[in-house]
Amino acid sequence: MAAPLSAWPWENFGNFKYLLCGPLAVKVLHSWIYEGTIKDLWCFHVLLICVLRVFLHLLWNCYSNMLFLTRNRRIIQQGVDFKQIDREWNWDNFLILQALLASMACLIFPSLASLPLWNPKGFVTLLLLHVSVSEPLYYWAHRFLHESYLFTHYHLLHHSSPVLHPYTAGHATFLEHLILCVVIGIPMAGSILMGYGSTSMVYGYLAAFDFLRCLGHSNVEVVPHEWFNKLPFLRYILYTPTYHSLHHSQMGTNFCLFMPLFDALGNTLNSNSWQLHRKISSDSVKNGRVPDFVFLAHVVDITSAMHVPFAFRSFSSVPFSTRIFLLPFWPLAFLIMLVMWGWSKVFLVTFYNLRGHLHQTWVVPRFGFQYFLPFAMKGINKRIEEAILRADRIGVKVISLAALNKNEALNGGGTLFVEKHPELKVRVVHGNTLTAAVILHEIPKDVEEVFLTGATSKLGRAIALHLCRRRVRVLMLTSSTERFQKIQREAPVDCQNYLVQVTKYQAAQNCKTWIVGKWITPREQNWAPSGTHFHQFVVPPVLAFRRDCTYGDLAAMRLPDDVQGLGSCEYTMERGVVHACHAGGVVHQLEGWTHHEVGAIDVDRIDLVWEAAVKHGLRPVSST
Repeated sequence: MAAPLSAWPWENFGNFKYLLCGPLAVKVLHSWIYEGTIKDLWCFHVLLICVLRVFLHLLWNCYSNMLFLTRNRRIIQQGVDFKQIDREWNWDNFLILQALLASMACLIFPSLASLPLWNPKGFVTLLLLHVSVSEPLYYWAHRFLHESYLFTHYHLLHHSSPVLHPYTAGHATFLEHLILCVVIGIPMAGSILMGYGSTSMVYGYLAAFDFLRCLGHSNVEVVPHEWFNKLPFLRYILYTPTYHSLHHSQMGTNFCLFMPLFDALGNTLNSNSWQLHRKISSDSVKNGRVPDFVFLAHVVDITSAMHVPFAFRSFSSVPFSTRIFLLPFWPLAFLIMLVMWGWSKVFLVTFYNLRGHLHQTWVVPRFGFQYFLPFAMKGINKRIEEAILRADRIGVKVISLAALNKNEALNGGGTLFVEKHPELKVRVVHGNTLTAAVILHEIPKDVEEVFLTGATSKLGRAIALHLCRRRVRVLMLTSSTERFQKIQREAPVDCQNYLVQVTKYQAAQNCKTWIVGKWITPREQNWAPSGTHFHQFVVPPVLAFRRDCTYGDLAAMRLPDDVQGLGSCEYTMERGVVHACHAGGVVHQLEGWTHHEVGAIDVDRIDLVWEAAVKHGLRPVSST
């Protein structure tokens, strides 16, 4: 049984918990619509403060997850994984609690609704009360929360996050946040009772309080150590992210709210605080750890561009799908797309660790539609080439090209870069060998005939040649007899008759296994018989139009169970699942292969790559 006041009263409400603030919104809207003015202004202020505080936390989340800016300033180098994200999902519970308490205060004391906009004396009294009352009160309350029983039942939840994040600041028990409400409330209530309160004071104090809480939990050292060298007393006035991280990693020290002075007075100041802060702050100008493997991705479209940890962490931790809440941000995303088109370079977006190897995802700042603009191709290849040369320069072992970054018409599946730079030490990989293997292993062993669109593409060719060796009849949809015959001649002589050229979809009206490598319309899908399964390697995936048929996902594999620090989903993939071309690069790196995997797929290596992937613990999604 949970300890009293450890659980949140609305923890089982899910998203319906936000309805607790519904009466405030209804009251504001009712008076605004029917009375032409907001009668109870305090309701509006309570709601607005909540929104602004959420926005402040979002900004801190944005900054701390912008790895291209913060990777060398990170204190704990591990990534935030899915388990931590799920634990911290309801980090904003404290905002609802404080909104309800503020509403009660305004109802009990109506004079709070008539505070002046500005009173400078209020800021002075607020600061004095914060330093003299809130800081020592929190310090001692925090120390008591580290006593055995209280820690286990009331404070352990906050310390359960292995990697600090701005949302970790709000991740705590109900009792702990009740204590924080008292800590926050005393300076504001005291200033108001003295007659110095103002609306700007309330807004300013709450903003500063949240800002400093997020700062301490950001896991990014943003306070230059030079400040403390020039003004030594400042180190006792303002804590740093490094300072607070030591409290989480070495419990028993650094208990203060924001001012290390009280740790010094209480003899609980960690002796390594200043040295570690100086080291991390100084190292921020140096290059960080070199990744062993890089997956070079690109943006799909404007909406999916927001599916990144530095935009919405919770949203990026689940498979992408269009959500209504994204619509207000679409104009901003569109503007950022234009800026990226003009000025941005390849940047780091996510990372994880696998058996001591650092794997990163870099993104080419180009959107899917741009890859089909003839005038944009040269610029895209330039960005990809710059990323490959940068990876080679810093010592990356393998770089894998995603989807359109290895488009045959763009750069010959990566051949362009390997031929242009034969001295490359980094191995360039398109990962399509494993993509072909995944698709082939999805096809049941007893299938005797398949229908293949995109049949003369790089993947289509490899799939057709592999299937004909299995004595599977392949209906290859192509209007080019020359390209078909070229592929047919690559097959063993005794298998060539299993490859059949067809030019119309009608030829597959009796075939229940379709392999889609070229986008097909609902009308074209109608030629498939009932019960057909659509395997596919086309981007974007085809529309699931037929209810009497089944549709496979894009080729993908699940990363090994011992992957660490993975906290974002790769586009529409499930948690822990990556596209097969990504997995192909992982296998290439783990195996230590020294060849480039570019251009045409080596059909003889398909089974070898599959066996290597399974050996290293990667699994097909269908088997999990």
